[in-house]
Order: sequence, then structure tokens, then C-alpha cells
Amino acid sequence: MAKAEQVLSLEPQHELKFKGPFTDVVTTNLKLGNPTDRNVCFKVKTTAPRRYCVRPNSGIIDAGTSINVSVMLQPFDYDPNEKSKHKFMVQSMFAPADTSDMEAVWKEAKPEELMDSKLRCVFELPAENDKPARFRCAQTILPDSPPKYQIYPFPEKGASNLKEEDGLRMRKVPQTNNPISASAAAVKDEGLSSRLLALVVLFFVFGVIIGKIAL
Repeated sequence: MAKAEQVLSLEPQHELKFKGPFTDVVTTNLKLGNPTDRNVCFKVKTTAPRRYCVRPNSGIIDAGTSINVSVMLQPFDYDPNEKSKHKFMVQSMFAPADTSDMEAVWKEAKPEELMDSKLRCVFELPAENDKPARFRCAQTILPDSPPKYQIYPFPEKGASNLKEEDGLRMRKVPQTNNPISASAAAVKDEGLSSRLLALVVLFFVFGVIIGKIAL
């Protein structure tokens, strides 16, 4: 007996595309629609159950409605030379009157009542144009026009003390080695010495004169 034709509509119909990078969980959506006037049971299966997480992976789709199934690919080391062999199958059947025990419903289903659709998995890396604008700018603008402000790493222990001491030495140098400042200081010292000498001579002369008058 021929197998029953799938009554559910699938979007996408043939391929589940996962766009990398694959260093984190990558999620793609599968829309299941029920265009009939009867409720339909569904179940999602895969050839690589350890590599994917599917929510929901089974249930009942009411007549004339649809649901979204999230298929989550777990992180892995992507090899572009390795072709994906992973496949998914959406199995379905018209819901019986009693759906209280879905596990028993699937076990008791007859082969001619089951319908299925198969999809293959496709892994894609993002194209250069699909990258966010800020990443494109980082590759094209930054090398030609570096930022005015740069962030440096924190100095190692002891380095800050050395830099502070160097700074102190640099601040002392203009005070001791500047020729203009040294000359001004020398001239100032000579002026003070000359004034002191003149005062001493003046007091001596006055002392001699006063002594002669007293005699």
C-alpha cells in the first residue's frame, strides 16, 4: 500500500540552513502548518540527536493553525571541507479521538497512517558583506586612521614607582642645569656680597671719625 502524502506544510521545505560561526549555539526555525480541518500529530526526528536540540520536538497542531519549531545546533569545530550528512524527518498523522497518551498513540499507529517529510542540514559561514558594519569598519578604517587615544596595559608591579622617580628627576633638571637660571642666581649673590662689604667699610669710617672727635 502506498504511503500517505504529507498533509503538513513545511517552511523551509527541503533544507535547514545554519549560518555560522559555530562557536556558539546556532538556531534556525521550521514552520509547520496544518491546512486541513483535522488535528494532526507531529514528531521531529534527526540522524544526529546529540548535535541538536529541538523545541518542541512533538505535539499536536490544531486544524488550520501552524507552529514554529526551533532547531538548535550545538557548538562544534566547523570544517568547511566536510559535507554535512545530518538530516531531519518530520513525521505526522491525523490525531485520533483520544490523545491523552501520545506515546501509545505513536506505538499503535499503522504504517499507512504515517506521513513524513525529510530535510537535509546545510552549514554556511557568513559572507563578508553580511558582517555587521562595525566589524567592517574595524578592518578598513582603523588601519588608515588610528584613534587619537590609545589604551595601554597596566604597568607591572614596581614600574609605577620607577616612572614617578623618573618624573621627579625630569622636574629637577630645569632648575639645576638651566644656564639662564644659574647666571641669574650668580649675579644675585654677587650683588648681595657687594652691598654687605660697602656697609662694613662705611661703619669702619664712621668709627674712625667718631674716635678722633672724642680725643
